[in-house]
Amino acid sequence: MKLFDLHCDTLYRAYTEKSTLFNDGFHISFNKSGYMEKYIQCMAVWIPDEYRGEKAEKLFSGCVSKLHEQIKDTDIIQCKTGADFEKVKKTGVVLTVESGAALGGKLENIRKYADMGVKMMTLTWNGTNELGDGVGVENAGGLSEFGRKAVKELEKNKIILDISHASEKLFYDVAEIAESPLVASHSNAKKLCSHRRNLTDEQFEIIRKSGGMVGLNFCIDFLNDKAEKSSMNDVLRMAEYFLSQGGEKCIAMGGDFDGADVPKDLNGIEKMADLYEMFLKYYSESVVEDIFFNNAFAFFSR
Repeated sequence: MKLFDLHCDTLYRAYTEKSTLFNDGFHISFNKSGYMEKYIQCMAVWIPDEYRGEKAEKLFSGCVSKLHEQIKDTDIIQCKTGADFEKVKKTGVVLTVESGAALGGKLENIRKYADMGVKMMTLTWNGTNELGDGVGVENAGGLSEFGRKAVKELEKNKIILDISHASEKLFYDVAEIAESPLVASHSNAKKLCSHRRNLTDEQFEIIRKSGGMVGLNFCIDFLNDKAEKSSMNDVLRMAEYFLSQGGEKCIAMGGDFDGADVPKDLNGIEKMADLYEMFLKYYSESVVEDIFFNNAFAFFSR
């Protein structure tokens, strides 16, 4: 099988816990992914809401240094250009950012981060940052003036706009001014699970029509309103719902490994083979390959 996953927090864990990307105690370890024919993982630098300014910039830089250190002298390729994705023989990583707080309030950092290979950025986490309000803010607003400038600069530098964690107002502000496709790298369907982080049908349709992507999140709270009952069956259920909404070419995996509580039957990258086999019981091989790899690969290659 092949896998292209839109979101994990493994890099952040490896850096902050002074560990490695080969730690088999993490959900994701490159030691555990060797069974896959090809594997490309978006690795996010998460910036907690309390980090601002220079502190946020330093956390970002530290995580990037950790990534470079970990993949040096391996065959793992950091994919910075469309051509790089084609070069991946076995394993690739895509550098992403979870929260625009990483910019430290400086527009010039967008170009700098693009040059370092950042391909996607969630504009907020749950709280408020310089760009606007996240989904956890009471009576949330949308994009700030800085946020509007940042959206345009991100597009100019070909960094994908990720609206996972955005407040509803911020989502619609971005949708109104964005000229590029939108991505929700790790969000599910609110129709099936009412968590605030999940997408309404209208939001999904806006993302789909933009030519964007939605990554299926494995967090138990986003899979089932009775979180303790969550299982990989709920991932299938989310996929089925999005497929019924015309999502054949815009859904992918966005597991949130190492950043969330996940179902017991899906508690590591090695379990993706089981999920893949489950999907094959219900869908054709071509549809399953699209969801697990081809959709995301085509999107990022473009």
